[in-house]
Parts: sequence; structure tokens; C-alpha cells
Amino acid sequence: MEIRTATLRDLDMAAALEASCFPPAEAASKASLRARLETYPDCFWLLLHQGKLVSMVNGMATSQADLTDELYDQASLHQPDGDWQMIFGVDTDPAYRCQGCAGQLLRHVIQQAKLQGRKGLVLTCKEALLPYYAKFGFVNEGISASVHGNVQWYQMRLTF
Repeated sequence: MEIRTATLRDLDMAAALEASCFPPAEAASKASLRARLETYPDCFWLLLHQGKLVSMVNGMATSQADLTDELYDQASLHQPDGDWQMIFGVDTDPAYRCQGCAGQLLRHVIQQAKLQGRKGLVLTCKEALLPYYAKFGFVNEGISASVHGNVQWYQMRLTF
């Protein structure tokens, strides 16, 4: 398995993975993924197996403490020296789920956030995933203000 940051050349496979992991109302559009790759490729991590994209984690850095809906589609809000690493998506190819791929990549992203001097990481997830992210040290802060995709999200924070 290879871990690396993404480039614009990875857009098609990132968009395909996103579409396979989230319902249309929740998935980032190809245009949104393009903007993220153009603005903060260093906050867009890929896990590849023999050149195939099997998992990805992406999100911007910001000094804003909470993950709000406006951050998802406004790449210009990225602050390279921001205090918090936001995580917009943890995507794993369905054929590679339950094999530790997302966990391997998340541990890498957490380590990178530490090395970059962030205060920690913030993500939102559905209720069923609260125990999964808690295994990595994320703490449930309750129902998020986010209504992205018309779904109820919970905000979780990992503070260093």
C-alpha cells in the first residue's frame, strides 16, 4: 500500500471513489473535488494498492473550530496555517472495506496534522460511525450544525 497526497491528475479516480461511497446528495461533486485539489492538495491523501485508489481522506485546514457546511464547497476558505484539520470525507472502495485501509490512512492523516502543528482534527459522521472514529481518539461533540445532504451529522474532534 502506498500513501501520498493527491494531484489534479487524480481527479477522475477521486470523483469515482467519492460517487461509490456516498449518496448523490452527500457526495462532493467533481467540480468541488477539483477545487479542493487545486487549492489544498497537501490536505488530500490517497491510499493506493498496486496503483488503484482504495481509500482517500480530504479536507481543508482552518482556524475555524467547527466544521460548517460552507467549508465543503468553498475551497478558498482554506488557511494553510489553520489550527484545525477538517476532514470532509473518509472514502474506501467497497471492495476494500473492513480490511483496515481507512484506519491506516486516518492514522497517517492524524500524524501529518501533528507534524503540521495543528491543534487537532474535526470531522462529522453519521451516528453509526461514532464508535469507529472514537477508536482513533475522536470525541463526540454532539449533533453538528451541518445539514449537508439533508442528513443528521455528529461532530467529532481529536485534540492534540
